[in-house]
Amino acid sequence: MRPSVNRPPTPDARLEQEKEPSVVEIINIKLIESGEKERLMELLRERLIECGWKDEMKALCRAFVKKKGRNNVTVDDLVHVIMPKGRASIPDSVKAELLQRIRTFLVSAAV
Repeated sequence: MRPSVNRPPTPDARLEQEKEPSVVEIINIKLIESGEKERLMELLRERLIECGWKDEMKALCRAFVKKKGRNNVTVDDLVHVIMPKGRASIPDSVKAELLQRIRTFLVSAAV
């Protein structure tokens, strides 16, 4: 059968079914199934509020909106400007605590 000129050939369904999930995908599935991912997200929210990170990000957003003008800023603009600063400013102690919780989960789940 000749492939269509107008569209790419349909992928072989057998190949997609045989594809094994990666280690990261397996861990993510286990985290979701156990409910641990939601608990980790809640812990992260709590820690970021406690250390003032959330207020700091809110202030950065307000300053950016004030500088550009309320009608000249989109959510995408805010995300593009604030996300790198936000990720870089997460305290190492929060990262370490989450990493330790993930390691403990992996040991207990025997992934």
